[in-house]
Amino acid sequence: MVNLIFAVVAYMIGSVSFAVVVSKLMGLPDPHSYGSGNPGATNVLRTGNKKAAILTLIGDGAKGWLAVWLAQRFGPAYGVQDAGIALVAVAVFLGHLFPVFHRFAGGKGVATAAGILLAIDPILGLATLATWLIIAFFFRYSSLAALVSAIFAPFFHVLMSGVDIVTGAIFVISVLLIVRHRANIAKLLSGKESRIGEKKKPG
Repeated sequence: MVNLIFAVVAYMIGSVSFAVVVSKLMGLPDPHSYGSGNPGATNVLRTGNKKAAILTLIGDGAKGWLAVWLAQRFGPAYGVQDAGIALVAVAVFLGHLFPVFHRFAGGKGVATAAGILLAIDPILGLATLATWLIIAFFFRYSSLAALVSAIFAPFFHVLMSGVDIVTGAIFVISVLLIVRHRANIAKLLSGKESRIGEKKKPG
């Protein structure tokens, strides 16, 4: 029951869409209304407002980190162990993908996944972020960088910590992230995917 309570709290934290919140506070269009329609930092960047995109990135990453950190910091006193932390990690990610506060129309989860990984193990998070940065730098496709990072993240965790229940949570998050990028995969294959920083006129 305690694990479930922590998971529900994590889901609620994940349901806060910083792309929507930041855009509203800064007088920008709803991120669902332009570009890819995805409420995430990459799409917000298409408005040309770098500050808004950075704030969205930080916010979405921070909520993933916060949910897992809260479980790690306060959970053990209530009997929450690795299984509960793994559940929290998946729950906050699901909150971002299907936010109850935003009609379940969420983002693709790249920044939130990064925050989760940083909370689980800072080295794991940094290794995965480095993978994203390398692919993004050379190919200029945020989606491609996200897909490669998602594939490598579970393997990084196995190399660093072995196979455990947290590995399972990371694998589930990676699969969900890849599924959320299925449209991007099609665009990459057809050569129609937008590059990082490419502007699209708001709808």
